[in-house]
Amino acid sequence: MAAWVGRTAVEIAAAVRDKQVTPREVVAEHLARIERLDGRVGAFRAVRAEAALAEADEVAARADLGELALAGVPVAVKDNLGVRGEAMRVGSAATSDVPSAADHVTVARLRAAGAVVVGLTNVPELCVFGTTEGVHGAARNPWDLSRTAGGSSGGSAAAVAAGMTPIALGNDGMGSLRIPAANCGLVTVKPGHGVVPAGIGDGDWFGMSENGPLATTVADVRLMLSVLADTDVTAADVTAADGPGALRIAVSVRSPLAGVAVSAPYAGAARDAAGVLMKAGHLVRRADPPYPLSLGVTSLAHWTAGTAVDAAALDARQLTRRTRVHAALGRRFLNGVREGSAREELRRRLEPFFAEYDVLLTPALARRSPKAAPWHERGWLRNVLANTNYSPLTPPWNLTGWPAMAVPFGTLPSGAPAAVQLVGRPGSEARLLRVAEQLESLRPWRRTAPLDQDTP
Repeated sequence: MAAWVGRTAVEIAAAVRDKQVTPREVVAEHLARIERLDGRVGAFRAVRAEAALAEADEVAARADLGELALAGVPVAVKDNLGVRGEAMRVGSAATSDVPSAADHVTVARLRAAGAVVVGLTNVPELCVFGTTEGVHGAARNPWDLSRTAGGSSGGSAAAVAAGMTPIALGNDGMGSLRIPAANCGLVTVKPGHGVVPAGIGDGDWFGMSENGPLATTVADVRLMLSVLADTDVTAADVTAADGPGALRIAVSVRSPLAGVAVSAPYAGAARDAAGVLMKAGHLVRRADPPYPLSLGVTSLAHWTAGTAVDAAALDARQLTRRTRVHAALGRRFLNGVREGSAREELRRRLEPFFAEYDVLLTPALARRSPKAAPWHERGWLRNVLANTNYSPLTPPWNLTGWPAMAVPFGTLPSGAPAAVQLVGRPGSEARLLRVAEQLESLRPWRRTAPLDQDTP
């Protein structure tokens, strides 16, 4: 077994700070794993092997090495965030191949903390869909290579689940962190609005898209979020309920979207997690949020309108048909979406529920991810139905702008991980992380997919 592949970011950074290992040694081991496995997984659009090794040496030479939170930690970056010197293709043939002149602010913060960017990860075109495939590559679930890793941060999730990097950067506009994390057995948090700088595409999908971490442990998510966030929300106590006492936790296995059912394995995972938290001393009750019947239309309007904005400056002839149709539909919704009343009404409707409960626990997904296939070559309606039927539980929390996590819990009949979702009111990131840590402590999960014999 390689010495540093499979270690957490917390462990790697501590060892580098203590000079037990050099950043070059850590990065080289992860690059070797990428070279060996990524032909099967498809996590990366571009691997920065030479540049990453050179940057690892620069980290080693820093005078503040002993103070760097992510000293020498390899990180993968979703290919819709700028990385200096690399093109940002966003999964499309219609985007520019001119290298970015500067790092996105989140990438800059990771690098300032000592992380080394080893590559840019695959995404669906314009990060629209919950499956990751397109002209630049397809990302598969390392736990079940017959299935998509999910999307749109699918390549980032696949990289971490396969042990090719300990952490990765992604973002979430309708579930794009939580969906692939749930598929691939990872922990993630979609921060609440304004916690982490966004700057994703042209307008952040009307403020619904948030950047966030993907990792194999809650401690790594906490560490990465502390680097990315404008303030250290990971340690903040929002209310007295965030202390050591019992939390009021609602568990709901109802789909927010009418007509979409949650499968037995995912509903069972949420119920089992509720039982674990109840035994841990929390006040757990079965309670469904008052989702409006109009939520499906609201979600579709915002989903498509965000794509319409992102596609406006691109040559439509170079976009896939599903993206063109999605953007064309979204143009019809633009005025209403910009006005923002539907989102505000959703917040007002849900606020009393979150005044009664501290945390909402749900399944992360409704069913396992679709088969790995050329979804970008298939029709728009087929894509939308596939996405909606397996991931109806994530969009409401982008519409509200409230924090939500995906946490591995349980196992699907295929042997791949199942997962649950934790949701809280604004400012409750620290609370959600503590609940996730309890689940991790009481029901630990296997962190890395068993792709070969040296997998930890």
